[in-house]
Amino acid sequence: MATADDAPTVPGQALGGPGAPRQRRESDPATAAPEHLDLAALEAEAAALLPPAVADFYAGGAESETTLAEAPAAWRTWRLRPRVLTGLSAVRLRTSLLGSDVATPIGIAPWAYQALAHPDGERGSARAAAASGALLTVSTSASAPLAEVAATEPGAPKWFQLYRQHSPAHTDDLARRAGQAGYRALVLTVDLPVLGRRLRDVASGFALPADLPPGNLPTESAVEAESPVWTVDDIARFGDLSGLPVVTKGVLRGDDAARCVQAGAAAVWVSTHGGRQADPAVASAHALPEVVDAVGDDAEVYVDGGLRSGSDVFTALALGADAVFVGRPAIWGLATGGADGVSRVLDGLTAQLAHTMLLCGVPDVRSVPRDAVTPAR
Repeated sequence: MATADDAPTVPGQALGGPGAPRQRRESDPATAAPEHLDLAALEAEAAALLPPAVADFYAGGAESETTLAEAPAAWRTWRLRPRVLTGLSAVRLRTSLLGSDVATPIGIAPWAYQALAHPDGERGSARAAAASGALLTVSTSASAPLAEVAATEPGAPKWFQLYRQHSPAHTDDLARRAGQAGYRALVLTVDLPVLGRRLRDVASGFALPADLPPGNLPTESAVEAESPVWTVDDIARFGDLSGLPVVTKGVLRGDDAARCVQAGAAAVWVSTHGGRQADPAVASAHALPEVVDAVGDDAEVYVDGGLRSGSDVFTALALGADAVFVGRPAIWGLATGGADGVSRVLDGLTAQLAHTMLLCGVPDVRSVPRDAVTPAR
């Protein structure tokens, strides 16, 4: 999708004022090789810093954790098909997501209770996203109230993720408040009719500390019976309540994606919920092409789940995603370095993506061709 700035760019120095998406200057690709980003080492460092129950809460999946384990490997079932002798000397990383300009197609997925990882919590993630020109998605189960996170770097684009986990009145109120606070889209998590069985949390007895209540928890007077299970009719309803475009997150089937778009969704987000819901489920890397084909040009498509390198991101874009989102890598960065740690993850992955694009002869993240990847044999 076109944006106002069509200059070719690669990772480089930040430009622009506070809160503006970070723009990346053109540089010589011969000297622009990305710094080494060792996410496995970062995960180990984060696990060593966190209390064991918190580390398991962030790391764990549902049931047998098959979905969790298979997610990264699924991206490696595709192979790059580089195009040579293209004369390419720079690549364009900027794009637009539901009308918001961003400096990178790599955003931060919603993740609960980030203050357990670092005292700055979601505010730290908001500062990091703004510094890297990335889009931040804020969870209903954030440690900080949605308005406070929205007010952190207010000029930077943020989306609010909505769960069906409180009373109908409180859930509706959260949707309204998200629109009023300046969020630019409402992300409905649609893969949670019931909570997945996360056995690590059961074994560890994970519970929130008494001094860290969720930032968007209803008051006792607002607690009622749990919300009824959502249907596609709720897509338009929540759009009306919030005044925002609606993204449906947690879609793994083409027919479901088509129903969501027909019901008013502006975008579909392919996700296994970090392997924390149905298990074993189809990997996002394998579900993505079917969803893209079903949606066509009628809506944007995003994906998360196991993305651990710039080549993974490139593969997702080639398969038709408009953007990708990372969850656990951002948490590892937050735990080990606060906002700066999250920025290092975002910038490192973006630099890897730019490097892969140069190697494959692809100039623009908005037009990575489908034939740039092929199934492994």
